[in-house]
Amino acid sequence: FDIVLNMNFLPWQAKHAMPTEIEPEPMPIVSILVTIGSCLLIPALVLGWRAISSTESSELKTSTAVAQRPKFKKEKVALIGSGNWGSAIATKLGVNVLQHDTSFEREVYMWVFEEFVKLGEDGKWQRPARGAKPPEGKTWIDEGYRPLTEVINELNENVVYLPGIKLPKSIVASPDIKKCVTDATMLVFVIPHNFLAPIVPKMEGAFADGAVGISLIKGIEFEGGHPVLISDLLQKEMSKSEGKMPVDMSVLMGANVANEVAKGDFAEATIGCTDMSIGEKWVKLFNTPDFKVDAVSDVAGAELCGALKNVVALGAGFCDGVGFGGNTKAAIIRIGLKEMQSFCQVFYGSRGIKDETFLESCGVADLITTCFGGRNRKCSEIFAKCRVAGTPKSWEVIEAEELNGQKLQGTGTAKDVMTCLKQAGKESQFPLFSMIYKIAFEGSPPSDVIKINN
Repeated sequence: FDIVLNMNFLPWQAKHAMPTEIEPEPMPIVSILVTIGSCLLIPALVLGWRAISSTESSELKTSTAVAQRPKFKKEKVALIGSGNWGSAIATKLGVNVLQHDTSFEREVYMWVFEEFVKLGEDGKWQRPARGAKPPEGKTWIDEGYRPLTEVINELNENVVYLPGIKLPKSIVASPDIKKCVTDATMLVFVIPHNFLAPIVPKMEGAFADGAVGISLIKGIEFEGGHPVLISDLLQKEMSKSEGKMPVDMSVLMGANVANEVAKGDFAEATIGCTDMSIGEKWVKLFNTPDFKVDAVSDVAGAELCGALKNVVALGAGFCDGVGFGGNTKAAIIRIGLKEMQSFCQVFYGSRGIKDETFLESCGVADLITTCFGGRNRKCSEIFAKCRVAGTPKSWEVIEAEELNGQKLQGTGTAKDVMTCLKQAGKESQFPLFSMIYKIAFEGSPPSDVIKINN
């Protein structure tokens, strides 16, 4: 896509290529006993384990920004993102703004990166090939294509990223980001985090003073050997708008396969917020009978879970690739959860990380789903099988063959996690994270994933 990155935005965006969204694979058929056993074992052990005592009171303190937030007659919602997950979440909030029209304005602008589509002879919507350009002197419209936003608004369906699922009529697609956020009081971000660099400045601070935001973006950045939350990056950049109050940021994380959520299969999600009064507003926006949403006063814990679980999923894939059984995989998941919790406390303990966060959907549920059905597990299984067979493949080759150029989150996060641990001198406290890194990048055999009981 021909988007020019603003290189002064943040140093982290330049290392990312702009991806297309790829939905994690549905969970494969696995041993019911192993899954249930994992679900029962992990919470019991987490409840009995405390890595580091929190340095802050469990009572939530209202931030200055929240305390000074104006009381809006109705909240105006803007949805920034329209990929697979963005369109899926639109099916929930789009319904709720209509059902709670005394609390929300009935129209939600959804920002769409404009593409061109046309209906093929096979009845499927098609896009031009990646990198293709229309014939000289012509446009894609001349070639029979239509703007994606036009099709979405006409059919109430994102025919590219969520085909076959109707969007509520409250959802209005637009390629103009400033128009989408103008006077918005609640900003929902659900785009690949490297899109933030070109997009946030184009908002030009048009959102309402006192607006709050929520990130549905699973990922994390690392700067100076320390993890940086996407929600913090968003807050920092939006605060550059002259005269604006700080935008209070929450997150929504959980075991959510977008297509299943959109179809109405029952699912859960966790909102990590700084203030429960704001958390309740987000719950009201997202919660439906088939999408159970709960709020916790722990932004950092919920958000870090969404990133670190991808590292553990690499370990689960190594288990599958080597041929280890259910007991071993369950152990890797439990130890992984323990190290996730410890990592959060070591690097973000001052933010009031709560143990109970790891029992929410953003924690144990998302971890189990990812370790049985996510793309990180899938690719690490292939990596291990190739190593065992004596025909090793690089991560780059596996990514290209399996993910159409999409970059794995787990491998990059594993590298950055190890950088943090080395700088802090904490490698010995994280034997699983350290071993996953050694297998993935230092040539250790995948079977060594169990050599962590020292």
